[in-house]
Amino acid sequence: EAFVRDELMPASRDILAWHERGTRHGIRVDADGLLRAGEPGVQLTWMDAKVGDWVVTPRTGKPVEIQALWMNALAILAKLSERFGDAASAHDFAARAARVRCHFEKRFWFDFGGYLLDVVGASEHEPDDASLRPNQLFALSLPFPLLEGERAERVLAVVEAKLLTPRGLRTLSPDDPRYRAIYAGGPLERDGAYHQGTVWPWLLGPYLTALVRVRGDVGKQQGRELLERFAPHLAEAGIGTVSEIFDAEAPHEPRGCPAQAWSVAELLRAAVEDLDLGSRDQS
Repeated sequence: EAFVRDELMPASRDILAWHERGTRHGIRVDADGLLRAGEPGVQLTWMDAKVGDWVVTPRTGKPVEIQALWMNALAILAKLSERFGDAASAHDFAARAARVRCHFEKRFWFDFGGYLLDVVGASEHEPDDASLRPNQLFALSLPFPLLEGERAERVLAVVEAKLLTPRGLRTLSPDDPRYRAIYAGGPLERDGAYHQGTVWPWLLGPYLTALVRVRGDVGKQQGRELLERFAPHLAEAGIGTVSEIFDAEAPHEPRGCPAQAWSVAELLRAAVEDLDLGSRDQS
């Protein structure tokens, strides 16, 4: 309690203050309360492949998962401020979080596709990006969701139809002309496929969390069945561990490093937190 109050809270407030003032690479809070970022030649999000001067997925503007993380940062600080008796800060952070949530759904919902835009442009020179990617799952899976109800179910349905595989989630819909099914070749070919279809198993973590949150017990059963189908991979590449990435199409050949920390960690987290698979007799 003392550490959170005396060390973590001041540092967190300082982090948020810098985002309000603005920092490197165009990172700052915009007039609508959403977080914008990016500049030419820089790849700021986790989809960070770059070959020479070619930024494969620049995502300049307002990336969907960054808004989810930003709103959760504000909402969590509101709860902590309330817990430690700072009513004024709690009210301020909560109001800012509510504003982000309000503008988020208005700006990101893509009704024609039934899912969330991947990036909203921050100006007339930065158009919206309607690429169907898994980043939108964070709007459903973080502690304070930005999307619930019928729209959340629609997002899950689209993700399952186009992105979900037995080994993780594709990073881009197969319907997209930029889609790459195989991660192979030289650096140019590999980095060009890294986030353009290649499957990442760590994304099963936010998917499973969203699945249980949206569908309850039905989602929990679906998640357990998914992990059962995933289990054979533990004897496929790095024995007893989980690979970094997989090809986007069957047989989903494992690629990259054979043991990846966030691949392992997100599967374990979701298994324990969401699927109730944490007891010894279920290991």
